[in-house]
Amino acid sequence: MTSNDTVELLKECNSGIKMGVNTIDEVCDKVCDSDLKRMLDSSKEEHQRLGSRTHELLSQYHAETSEPGFAAKAMSWIKTNVMIPSDGSDSAVADLVTDGCNMGVKNLNKYLNRYESADSTAKNIAGELISLEEKLACDLRRYL
Repeated sequence: MTSNDTVELLKECNSGIKMGVNTIDEVCDKVCDSDLKRMLDSSKEEHQRLGSRTHELLSQYHAETSEPGFAAKAMSWIKTNVMIPSDGSDSAVADLVTDGCNMGVKNLNKYLNRYESADSTAKNIAGELISLEEKLACDLRRYL
């Protein structure tokens, strides 16, 4: 039997993963540098891998997945489609994705603290996602 904390942490991870994938999808066509594009594509694949794991676990617990909040999705869309120049600015893309990574790390740590009774599998997924976000933010620094 799983604790409610496990399910809630997995839902938050799943929501954050969806937000990350959506953001990468929105910015990829604005990227000029091929290395940056590969970096984002690789991160998207890792997000999707973790998303599949969280979805599978949530299904085992007969729990629904969570969607990112409307406000977060709207803000991301505005930043992506209004604040990034249409000619493609790799620096602006890196800045936007870095902000998203930092917010993801902050939120995931908050949820790890909130759902402290979650099982080790859920906590490990959250930790993997935090590491993935931190690595991407670090790798993007050269484009800022």
